Amino acid sequence: MHAFLKDIVPAAQNNINTRFIILDGARSSPPAATSGKRSCVALAADETAWVHVQLWGDECDAFEAGDIVKLTNGIFSYVRNSGLLLRAGKRGKMEKVGEFTVAFVETPNVSEIQWNPDPENPKRYIQNGVVSAYSRIFPPLP
Repeated sequence: MHAFLKDIVPAAQNNINTRFIILDGARSSPPAATSGKRSCVALAADETAWVHVQLWGDECDAFEAGDIVKLTNGIFSYVRNSGLLLRAGKRGKMEKVGEFTVAFVETPNVSEIQWNPDPENPKRYIQNGVVSAYSRIFPPLP
């Protein structure tokens, strides 16, 4: 069973199992100082929401627009200078499981939601507001 993108919340653990389609190819960033690996951000969606997905190293070339990707044990967390990103992390795994056959929506973008620590449980986050319903990194789809 996989989670819908609209239901994922920021957390410090690898516990997200989901499926999405890559809508827009990866925007590269410079290699990380610590690992020397390059990272990139792709725009992905399912039938409930959009999200920014971080890819590392060979993943940047392995996935392209139209690929359906299964994420196992992923993490949704803040990445310095990039905002809130869904990614495999050290313990997760991304694999291509198909192409072009998934319904998706164009809003909301869960990476553009502001989250604050829950006052009753600082290990949980709650939605505070929406910066933008759409991606501010990727232009609107044609």
